[in-house]
Amino acid sequence: MMNRMIRPKRLANGDLIGIVAPASPVAREDVERSFSFLEQLGLRYKVGQSVYKRNGYLAGSDEERLADLHDMFRDPEVKGIFCAGGGYGSARYADQLDMELIRQHPKVFWGFSDITYLHTAIRQGTGLVTFHGPMLASCVAKDEFHELSGKMFGQLFTPVEVHYSEAISPLETLNGGVAEGEMVGGNLTQLANSLGSEREIETNQKLLFIEDIGEEPYKVDRLLNQLRLAGKLREAVGIIIGDFAKAEPSNPDKTLSLDEVFDHYLANLGKPVVKGFKMGHCEPNIAIPLGVKGRLDANEKTLTILPGVD
Repeated sequence: MMNRMIRPKRLANGDLIGIVAPASPVAREDVERSFSFLEQLGLRYKVGQSVYKRNGYLAGSDEERLADLHDMFRDPEVKGIFCAGGGYGSARYADQLDMELIRQHPKVFWGFSDITYLHTAIRQGTGLVTFHGPMLASCVAKDEFHELSGKMFGQLFTPVEVHYSEAISPLETLNGGVAEGEMVGGNLTQLANSLGSEREIETNQKLLFIEDIGEEPYKVDRLLNQLRLAGKLREAVGIIIGDFAKAEPSNPDKTLSLDEVFDHYLANLGKPVVKGFKMGHCEPNIAIPLGVKGRLDANEKTLTILPGVD
């Protein structure tokens, strides 16, 4: 069943933000270092009960992390939800998300990386537009956090189009043309992990965005081939290649380059494909809304995305 698109209400000065850690543990000092940035934005904040918990490679149990998420959506005072970090673990409870609760209490939801699984599940389960953007402990708190990454939070307060051109970073066209469609995607590993599940990424007539970290070329090859075999590359109207950080091969003498892998899977699809977007595990990390219409012009090397808030 298709869900009607829901844009969350824009944030305003003085609004309360809920901070959650849906996946791996985050350092308390890093979360607290991000508070001054939130204050500069004019936001108040409350920290979820499981954010500082540690359960091996998870921030508390699945039940605790899910309860945090539900509590933040349920709380009428909380106007937006920011993820403290990613890592691993969001998919472990994605089948237990209360879609009716989220649909009845739509609000800004912001994060990336492992959070991709939640973006996909929430968007496809409710129609809510969510935001792929830098997280508080893993990005905002770091010394290298870029001024432009910070400015991208402004789209939560004023409905503005996101416009990406080579003024931000060099871009390379793998295949020309112009395509329009709903923006979907995120972390390539999480997109591949969704295949065969109830939360499987839907790419038909969509603009598919991909990024990842720590995956050397043969692993990116495997992930893209999985999407290819599932028809996801064929169904998309265009492909946006974001940042692939720390992708150096462990054996440089016996490998294809990342560019060769992208060329093999994406250059001959007969649809617009552009790479080089600073979106993902990088600085700056250009935040984008998912679930609204975008326009990829591979000839002019531009990406324009409609506002994500109402």
